Parts: sequence; C-alpha cells; structure tokens
Amino acid sequence: MRLLATAAIITVSSIMITPALAQVVPVAPAVIPDGTLLDVTATGKTTRVPDLATIRAGVVTQAATAAQALGDNAQRMAAVLAALKKAGIQPRDVATANVSLQPQYRYQDNQPPVITGYQATNNVSIRFRDIAKSGAILDALVAQGANQIDGPNLSLDQPDAALDEARVDAVKRAQARAELYAKAAGLSVSRILTISEGGEIAGPPPPMPVYRMNAAKAADTQVLAGESDVTVTITVRFLLK
Repeated sequence: MRLLATAAIITVSSIMITPALAQVVPVAPAVIPDGTLLDVTATGKTTRVPDLATIRAGVVTQAATAAQALGDNAQRMAAVLAALKKAGIQPRDVATANVSLQPQYRYQDNQPPVITGYQATNNVSIRFRDIAKSGAILDALVAQGANQIDGPNLSLDQPDAALDEARVDAVKRAQARAELYAKAAGLSVSRILTISEGGEIAGPPPPMPVYRMNAAKAADTQVLAGESDVTVTITVRFLLK
C-alpha cells in the first residue's frame, strides 16, 4: 500500500508539471527592411587645450646592501614628497606608481653572476592641474633628490563636453558620407537604423621621454600644453532606397 501511494503522488505531480513545461513562447520573426543597408564608420573630432599633466617622478639609489639602498631611497623620497607638499600639490594628486629593489650583477665569462650591490627605485605619479607651473615644480623635485622623471602625459580633467562635440561631428560626417554613397548609387538615404560607438580619445598623449638627472640643480624646465585632438569613432547603419 505504501508503494502505491508513492506512485500516485508521482503521477499527480507529473501531470501538474507537464503543462508548464509544454508552454512555448512565440518568437517574432526578424524584420528585414525593404531597401539597401549601408554601414558607415566615421570619426568626429574637436580640439581642446589640455588642462591636466601627469608626470612620474622618483628616486633611484644604489648601495652595497639592500638595506642601505632602501634606506637611502626612503630618505631622499621623503624630501621629494615634502617638496611636492610645499609646492601646493594636493595629496589626492600624488600616488605611488612603483617601488622596486633589484640586485646588481657582475658577469664574467664562464663564471656565475656575482651580486655587486642593490638598486632601489621609488616612483610617484603626480597630476599637475596648473600645467604652466609643472616645470618649476619638477626642477624643485630634482633639487631635492629626484633623479628619474617620465612624462608628461597631457589630458583633459573634464572631457565630457569635448567628447559630446566630437560625437555630434561624427554623426554629421557619417550622414554626409552616406548621402555621397547614396547619390553615387542612384539612391537616397531613408533613415538611420543603428548607431554604435567604437571608441573615444580625450586627447592623444604625446611621447613620454625619460629623464635621468644627476645634477644638483637642473636647468629651467618648461611644459607646454599646446592643443590636443578629442576624437570619437562611431559606426552608423543607414537604410537606402
């Protein structure tokens, strides 16, 4: 009797579940537009004067022992950070970029390498919101012991407005190109079907040279902002008729 009751329960459960599993959701057929499809990729552009410079500055020291290399590096780096604070650079604009300690080797033929000392490196990434003052601040850092500088990388602090201008320009360029193709093919542009954005650049960074400075005081350094292109690339699908 117990077995029969179990079987009955299973049977009833199966009957209750089956209708739910049998439901089929209708899928609307794909609509194929009546006309010719044209995909156009266009890049819109505007220009801006960069208002943000990012530069990496740091200290490289060498010593016979790892502890001495790190100790000398920490002492000189403390002076560099103090110079940044004195120059008015906010803590939010200074971030550690790299800290490393590497052995230095001497190589000879048919001999295993011999450690001759250690090199310690400590770099910070610094954002300068007043580009015109960044050169003078870098000179002050060198005077305080910084002997490695990478940069600058110039960019925009608030690129949204410039990017929107580039987007509008990209749509205009795509529309003009579509009109050209349509006219050449004896057709006309009916409407836009899709727009997709492929990428954006808020000002291409210039080459990033590396300077290693050993002098106690460097010559006056100038960082010029110039102008940078802000670009946006889009792909637009048109319907031609």
